Order: sequence, then structure tokens, then C-alpha cells
Amino acid sequence: MSTNNRILVGLSGGVDSAVSAYLLQREGWDVVAGFMKNYTTEDDSCPTRRDRDDALRVAEHLGIRDFVIMDFRREYEARIIDYIYERYDRGLTPNPDVLCNNLVKFDLFAEEAIKLGCAGVATGHYARTDRDDTGMHLLRGVDENKDQSYFLSRLSGAQLQRAHFPVWHLKKPAVRDIARRIGLPNAERPDSQGLCFIGKVPIREFLRSRIPENPGDIVDTAGNTIGRHEGLAHYTVGQRRGIRVGGGPARFVVAKDRKNNRLIVGGEHAPELYDSICHVCNWHWIEPARAWEFEAGVKIRYRQPDQRATVRIHPEDHTGTVRFSQRQRAITPGQIIVAYHADRVVGSAEIVSAGDNTIC
Repeated sequence: MSTNNRILVGLSGGVDSAVSAYLLQREGWDVVAGFMKNYTTEDDSCPTRRDRDDALRVAEHLGIRDFVIMDFRREYEARIIDYIYERYDRGLTPNPDVLCNNLVKFDLFAEEAIKLGCAGVATGHYARTDRDDTGMHLLRGVDENKDQSYFLSRLSGAQLQRAHFPVWHLKKPAVRDIARRIGLPNAERPDSQGLCFIGKVPIREFLRSRIPENPGDIVDTAGNTIGRHEGLAHYTVGQRRGIRVGGGPARFVVAKDRKNNRLIVGGEHAPELYDSICHVCNWHWIEPARAWEFEAGVKIRYRQPDQRATVRIHPEDHTGTVRFSQRQRAITPGQIIVAYHADRVVGSAEIVSAGDNTIC
């Protein structure tokens, strides 16, 4: 442990961060509790108030004297909310949780840790870090069902160097057991679901506040018009619910034709829904840069088992292609693709398009 044993723990109100704070106390750290206020609404649809109250109760229960509320709402609006609207408006499906980690939790929050004289920051993520002669590495957590290395895949080596993930070695049932055993007030709190910052508000309603509806035709893969959509921003590749085309078999979004403002749908096994190649941009190395073409296990979405693929990155502009050994269903532009070598994260990028269906 560093000679400075002061550490800033992000208490979110959830059980994972609460147990993380407890484990750090047991290791001898002087824990400072930090709560990030990122997004609020005038009504009760946003969970921020409940999260704050739960975090306060946890800190009191653990005897943490220093509890700091950090108001990042303005920065969050500029860095995350504006990004979400911009991506959806372009017909993409972004992953704001990934961006929030490297631009807020391990950037703004980490800066506050320095001001508070802390040696690092800790969160309840299920992931782990390692360091050797080549630098810092990000690895999967032990719990395969809760591993969150995917969401941390845009962190830099400098960010990882100050990051601590105390529950990396535990599975979720064990975390719950610890919470119950020490009497944490949020021991039975359910895991959060969906976009963390908008709470009960449906994503379609959230988008409507800034993106005007732009109705257009829904067409099948043969080009037949079979209905009307409310605006391409409200749909994502692979989606089934909310298409509102009556009669016949279930239909899924297979592509979005922005040029003609058409939503293209097909059956569950429509060939157009599958592809063996995708194009990426903004490639980010976590492992030391290796050959610009390499084999890896790749995820195109969280919880997906690794898919064998060949990754080819152009060093000049950090764009590239990922060619899979098996065809993938619903490769979604805007989402984050993460490459692994065994348990270590190699790097990540943003999906631009699948096959030749470039929409950006």
C-alpha cells in the first residue's frame, strides 16, 4: 500500500460500492466517501436523491466521517448528455455508461481525489488491474456474470494506475452475504437496470425532449412499405418491440436508411441482420500497442461471450475492421466493441457500421 493510505470511494447507493468501502477499511485505508451528483430532474423519475440518501446511510453505518457530494451536473451535460443526443440524432445507439467511466468517474472524480489528498479512487466495478514491466493492464473480474471490464475499456493506463476495484475477487452472492453480515442498510437493494441517469423515464421520452420526431416509412427487406416509424433515433438494430407493424410474424430492425429516412425490418433470421465484419473508429489501446493486425476474443455488446475475430487497425487514424470467424447478429453502430486476450482487455473502439452498410 502507498504511504498515503487515504482513498476516495465512489459511493453510488448500491451494495457493490458499499462493500468496496468496507473491504478497503479492513485493509487499513482511510476511506473518504464521494457521491457524484450527475443528473437530476424536477420530479421523482431520477434516482439521484434516493442514491444519495442510501450512500449517506452506508457512510454513517461504516463510520466514514468524510462524506463529500460532488456536483458534476454541468460537466455531465456537456460530456455525456450532449453526446447521447448527438449520437442518437445521427442514427447511432451510443453506450453512455462506457463514456461516463473514462470522462467522469475516473476523470472528474479522480481529479477531486487529488484535491482531497487521496492516493487513488475506488468503485464497486467487477474488474481488476495488474501492473508489470509493460505498464497497467485491465482484466475481467472473477464473477463472469457481473464482469464489468467491458464498461471500463476506454480507461487509460494513467487512470488505471489510480483505480481500485475491491470486489474484483468476489461473486455477487458473496458481496450480498458480506453486506448482510455487517448489516449494511442497502444490503437487499436490487441492482440498477437500464441507463443509470434517467431512472424511470423511457429512453424514447428522454430523446423527444431534444430530438424532433421525423416520421418515415418502415419497409421490409424486399423494399415493400409496411408502416410508418416515428424517427430513426428511436430505433436500434436488432430491436423488436415498439416497431408497431401489425400482423404477420415478428419483425426486427435490420438497418436504418438515413438517406431516405427509412427503417428496414425483417424476420428474426433475416440474412440482413447478420454479418461477419464491422468497421470501427476511435480505437483505444489498453494493452501496449501490438501488431496492427491481431487475433482476439471480441465482444460487440456487454455479456456477450467472446467471439473469435481478426482485428485490423490503421495506425494513422485509429480506424479499422473486425472480421469475425462466425457471423454476428445485430452489430449495432454506435456501440463499443472490446477486444480481449484471455482475461486482459487489449483495447476498444466504436462500431461505425456492419458489412457495407455504412450509415455514418
